[in-house]
Amino acid sequence: MRQWTSCGYQFNTSTERFGELRSSNDILKDGQALSERMKDDGYLFLRGVLDNDLVLEARHELLLKMAVNNQIDDDYLINEGIDPSLKTEVDQTSYREGRAVRQLAHQGEMTEFYETFFGKQVQAFDFIWVRIVGVGVSTGCHYDWVYMGRGSKSLHTSWTPLGDVSKVEGALAILHGSHKFSGLISTYGSIDVDDERTNQKYGGWYTQNPVEVQEKFGGRWLTTDFEMGDLVVFSMHTMHCSLDNNSPNNRIRLSLDTRYQPAGDETDERWVGESPMAHGAEAKRG
Repeated sequence: MRQWTSCGYQFNTSTERFGELRSSNDILKDGQALSERMKDDGYLFLRGVLDNDLVLEARHELLLKMAVNNQIDDDYLINEGIDPSLKTEVDQTSYREGRAVRQLAHQGEMTEFYETFFGKQVQAFDFIWVRIVGVGVSTGCHYDWVYMGRGSKSLHTSWTPLGDVSKVEGALAILHGSHKFSGLISTYGSIDVDDERTNQKYGGWYTQNPVEVQEKFGGRWLTTDFEMGDLVVFSMHTMHCSLDNNSPNNRIRLSLDTRYQPAGDETDERWVGESPMAHGAEAKRG
């Protein structure tokens, strides 16, 4: 069996510790069933629910902007089927502001899903996280709560691959059962990275080693070979990471992290508005 890694650390790939994400397409239109499965599993994996043309447009939109900023060369664009002459001057901060990226995150199938899931109107964070993951790069194990836990308790994350993302290209991994690790949730999972009163022991990531958290708390790491149009939704206390991008073709993994909550719930002030403060000086507490 092939060995998979995150941050250079090997996963335990025994069947008891590693496996495939379960699809929830069978209950896609049933809000109550989706809610119950989220309570059980801590995530929902949905195959092919987003518009492929829009996903591809968002990917191309980002790649063209990256090329202007010398993050990729014209040969890469051509291999992706993009005409390099379409490049126009942009600032890197505009990555999350592109028309296709915003449309994918804040309209259409994404919003429709959350309206079904919450059973009410939806509010999305204005801030969109664009993930540009080159070869040799990955994300450590963490809960999202530590970055955005000042608002709604019903906040959820969408992870959207912009194109096919196989395991070898740095796929997302979910630690099944981690949303029920009460001992971890009450310690690391209760901090605020921007609050010095709570963030003395931990940083944003709990660990770089995916086996470490399993040895302490249990759980089973789940991932898959993602395809264009796929979507993963998970709670603020679902531990996740990414596999190392070991693409043999030097392919960049592009994905979006976006957040949604019931409209009318309290919001985390760091991530809403025309110019969200994010993790800057204004966000600090303590």
